[in-house]
Amino acid sequence: MYVRPQTMAIPDFQSFFVPVLRATADGKEHSSADIREKVAFELALSYEDLDQKLPSGGQTVFANRVTWSTVYLTKAGALKRPKRGTFQITERGQHLLRQHPVRFNKQALMVYPEFAAFSRGQVADNASPGEKSNGLQAIEDSVHTPEEDLVSAYELLRSALANEVLEAVKRSSPRFFEELVVDLLVAMGYGGSVADAGRAVGRSGDDGIDGIIKEDKLGLDVVYIQAKRWKDSIGRPVVQAFAGSLEGVRARKGVLITTSTFTAEAIEYVQRIEKKIVLVDGARLANLMIEHDVGVTVAQTFMIKRLDSDYFENA
Repeated sequence: MYVRPQTMAIPDFQSFFVPVLRATADGKEHSSADIREKVAFELALSYEDLDQKLPSGGQTVFANRVTWSTVYLTKAGALKRPKRGTFQITERGQHLLRQHPVRFNKQALMVYPEFAAFSRGQVADNASPGEKSNGLQAIEDSVHTPEEDLVSAYELLRSALANEVLEAVKRSSPRFFEELVVDLLVAMGYGGSVADAGRAVGRSGDDGIDGIIKEDKLGLDVVYIQAKRWKDSIGRPVVQAFAGSLEGVRARKGVLITTSTFTAEAIEYVQRIEKKIVLVDGARLANLMIEHDVGVTVAQTFMIKRLDSDYFENA
């Protein structure tokens, strides 16, 4: 049985073109699973490599890159699909293998009119000629699959938004900060209603807020909340004092929120103690606000759709 080596970097999806063609080079029909197995063997990918997920978590990087490789090769006429779920190399594919036995990229496929038309179709129809040219060049130059490029763009936009959100929180008034934390806790499912949470959480007098809040709507357990709109990093003494205050309010769990950061000693401390304390720094606060739609609004929504093979099974 094949024993996979230690983990290595998964190559970009254009590096899968030749291995995919080699996996089908015998001219027979091959299933997607069979192609993936042959490609994984040729590239000597480890189990860790094969388990690596896309940021979306819905698919592995390996499966995504093999899938897009088969899409591109099929659009270029190098592969054909005799029936659902199977691929077979064509004479054009055999020619590509002889011409490029080691590696080729998308540019080598642009000589085929059907692939060129497919690539141009990936650019918005309502784009200007200049935008179409730039968009086509970006598609040709990218070493990632379209799905990976989309995820990367999303992560970049989200990161920029998180920075904006955090800066807005830091500029807010103490009263607004109090309301913001209450809104976030309720959006996350804590405290019951905004009115209940608002009564439970109040200003602490040190540019922050604290209070005891219900962990769920029934109030089966409580959580001690402390939020500090500070500029300086919070160290172990503050976190240790927070842990001690749990005893005074008869709480077993606590959440300490700050607009700044926590020192390494503070983070290490909460990992060692028996009490359950969650530290939420400014970056995590901003991302929680985005995740639970507090202080942000949806600008655009994009849906990635795939072919429903079951629908076309009897076509």
